[in-house]
Amino acid sequence: MAGGSEALDSTTTIPPSHSCLRHQPSFLSELIALKCTFVSVCLAFSFVTLAITQAAEVRVPGFTAYMLPDADAAEIRERTGITRWDDPLQSVNWYGKFQTVGELQAKVEVRLAPDAQLRFKLSVCGQSHEATATGNGDKLSAIVDFGTFRVDSVGYKKFSLEAMNEDVKRIANIESLVLAGPAMEGAHFNLEERRNAASVHLAYASPATTDAEAFYCEVTAVEDPVATFYMACGWHRGYFGMQVNSPTERRIIFSVWDSGNEAVDRTNVDEKNRVKLMGKGEGVFSGDFGNEGTGGHSHLKYLWKTGDKQRFIVTAKPVEDTFTIFSGYWFHPDQQNWMLISSWKAPKEGGRLKGLHSFSENFGGENGHLPRKALYGNQWIRSSENRWTEVTAASFSHDPTGRTARFDRYMGVENGEFFLSHGGFTDGFTTFGEKFMRAATGKSPMDINLPAIHSSK
Repeated sequence: MAGGSEALDSTTTIPPSHSCLRHQPSFLSELIALKCTFVSVCLAFSFVTLAITQAAEVRVPGFTAYMLPDADAAEIRERTGITRWDDPLQSVNWYGKFQTVGELQAKVEVRLAPDAQLRFKLSVCGQSHEATATGNGDKLSAIVDFGTFRVDSVGYKKFSLEAMNEDVKRIANIESLVLAGPAMEGAHFNLEERRNAASVHLAYASPATTDAEAFYCEVTAVEDPVATFYMACGWHRGYFGMQVNSPTERRIIFSVWDSGNEAVDRTNVDEKNRVKLMGKGEGVFSGDFGNEGTGGHSHLKYLWKTGDKQRFIVTAKPVEDTFTIFSGYWFHPDQQNWMLISSWKAPKEGGRLKGLHSFSENFGGENGHLPRKALYGNQWIRSSENRWTEVTAASFSHDPTGRTARFDRYMGVENGEFFLSHGGFTDGFTTFGEKFMRAATGKSPMDINLPAIHSSK
């Protein structure tokens, strides 16, 4: 999960992005925002002081690479680099962005079994060179020198390393890709262990006078890699969206945070600070979550379709002065009606919806090289007086990974809807805090007829 909150202005703070099992309570958002801002500034300073010049030799760690075509074809860890590469049909792949054309010298640091002699091929910019490495013992690295390549255009480039021998199990590990030469001037590579694409957010500029009883948003997935969470309706106390869990499993997720200050174990949360399940829809799983805040989690397993618009609405009903019941409803495409996912009574509230936002997250690093994109459109807020107000302005932000490690993250407007895109090592880039406007549709979601909440207790 990408950590850290990103303050967009004096009134709106985006909570961290989440996978279905990892969350962060809203009461910690400000503290985490300050901490992550400090860390990100330090990382940015380090990056500037180590800026690549044409004379520099840069080691791109093995632990930043991706296995293709099978992401699980080897074990990739910070301490050991790439190990357990046992399939010669798989390749090791690094990605970097180049600002300068010119010559590039490329080597790879490997450790082989003693006396092993293996041949490798490195490909980049349509050129491929082969070289042989000989094992020097378990604790000594061998340098595989692939010679000089030509970078003839700027932008992202892929470095693909293949093993030309069947016996790849004699590779102890791949330590690093070593690059030098004029083309390296201004080049950028991710040097951090985190291989996830940066998490990206959009914060909605809701009218200050609106008493938000409900927030409506539509989401259309354009790309659908596994380990993607497209979150439609986020607010200060929870979030609601859709997730790709595996090639055969997708989910609709609705979760609400507890009060209190427990970040790990929900058994440590006093009953008075716990959110309470008030009801849920047919087939919906509900339970607890912990580790990064605690609260109530729910999901419906449903194979929603990429390219089809999904409709979400979250509602807030204050009760008993200091409680609010938050409910998430999703329009079921097969049944063609609104379905309750779940409803939770949250303590230490009594108000309505604040800090409205959406986000997109890559919660697994094995495939952070794949592009993720979704359209977010037709946002509306309903007041307690049943008045609908359309939301047409939003601001872009990203997690700390997007500051110095990954620049392939951006936002825009497409076909009258906002979009968020991240991953894929594409050339899109949006400045943190940049504001966008979409054209108003003028068509409020008047067809909403929400089902009654029937207690699950």
